[in-house]
Amino acid sequence: MKYEWADAVKRAMDEYRAEMLSAERDIWEHPQTGFKEWYANDLLKNAFQKMGYELTEAGDIPGFYFDIDTGREGPTVCVMGELDSVICPQHPEADSATGAVHACGHNCQSAALIGVAGALSKPEILEKLSGKIRIMAVPAEELLELGYRAKLRREGRIKYMGGKVEFISRGYFDGVDMAILVHTMVGDKPVIAITKGNNGCVVKNITYTGKASHAGGAPESGINALYAAQVGITAINALRETFKDSDHIRVHPIITEGGAMVNAIPARVTLESYVRGASFDAIKEANRKVNRAIAAGALAMGAQVEIEDLPGYMPLNNDEALNGIYAEVSAELLGEEAVYVVDEWGSGSTDVGDVSCIMPAIQPCCSGAKGTGHGADYYIENAELAVVNSAMTQAGAVCALLENGAQRARTVKDNSRPRYASVKEFLEAIDSLALEGEAVSYVGDGAAQVRWTR
Repeated sequence: MKYEWADAVKRAMDEYRAEMLSAERDIWEHPQTGFKEWYANDLLKNAFQKMGYELTEAGDIPGFYFDIDTGREGPTVCVMGELDSVICPQHPEADSATGAVHACGHNCQSAALIGVAGALSKPEILEKLSGKIRIMAVPAEELLELGYRAKLRREGRIKYMGGKVEFISRGYFDGVDMAILVHTMVGDKPVIAITKGNNGCVVKNITYTGKASHAGGAPESGINALYAAQVGITAINALRETFKDSDHIRVHPIITEGGAMVNAIPARVTLESYVRGASFDAIKEANRKVNRAIAAGALAMGAQVEIEDLPGYMPLNNDEALNGIYAEVSAELLGEEAVYVVDEWGSGSTDVGDVSCIMPAIQPCCSGAKGTGHGADYYIENAELAVVNSAMTQAGAVCALLENGAQRARTVKDNSRPRYASVKEFLEAIDSLALEGEAVSYVGDGAAQVRWTR
């Protein structure tokens, strides 16, 4: 199949190549973590304003969107890019003050939006399409610094921990019918990987409280919060054989505060964790077990523990029809050998999963990086692949969806059956994961009340 718009899309990539590659380097050199990504936000904002677009900005957090209107009736396709970095202080190019580094490839996703918007604004392309294209720069995909995000929630700046679900709650996806985000992946040859989906997760802030005392002179007078946390973690590890393989459960707590000084019994210890799973029900069931184990650690030592559970990300179920169209377009633009269909489930998590709960959505992956994702050896080895190929296939997929009166986009929309019928129903479901309060309280000599779930 030869698309009428294919040559025009390729010419647009040539026109915007230098600007895209410059943006990729600039964002790489200025990494910032979720809800702090003002540098990338402003760089992209300036680029799109120079193109003449009027942006709707989040304002109190980074991120924005704008629409490209064909002037003809049809569905709206959203193309997303992510702004944030990860934290890896061991990376040679990590920010010396924060440890932030784009060892996730989001700098490529952001830069690719320039080429997507540039191509889809060309009259020779736009005149063949119907409907609208929403270009969206989204913050905070990497689910980290949970304590900081909980603070933003308490301050009322955000309601949810991830950028896309926060944008959903703010109405930024209202009127959108389907969504695409292409993630960067490792590989030195042109490859577009098409997958089934990824795990979702609930996020956890855990605080064990004991009693300080002199660690040498009077340890018997204290209650060791660190040992309570260790017992809790050991109990979580003992649960692992109870998780079904098909549920793809992952639990990986870290200790973020382990005591004030070495010669005092630790009175306060904090943990962060995820509970990941392949379905909403599997996440809820596994999280119930994990909270029981956390409470058991406190009970064993006579400590107290407060659990704060917050909605993380829902599982991503890539829409099969959208996957097929993206594979078809990628094969046309890059060659059949570049398309790699993976019939596997990913155990990582992304907030594209939240989007997939309310509309058809996909997250293909595009090669160009090397090393280990989120690791100290991760680099963008070939930005031509990671940025230009990504932008070209995204623009091409939009064209395939919206050409011929948006026939294929209409079919995708009509045949899709998202898990939730409305944003309201979706938000009510994820809000049901929230839990905050003491899991153990003591009510007299030898008596305790334990609460680890609703």
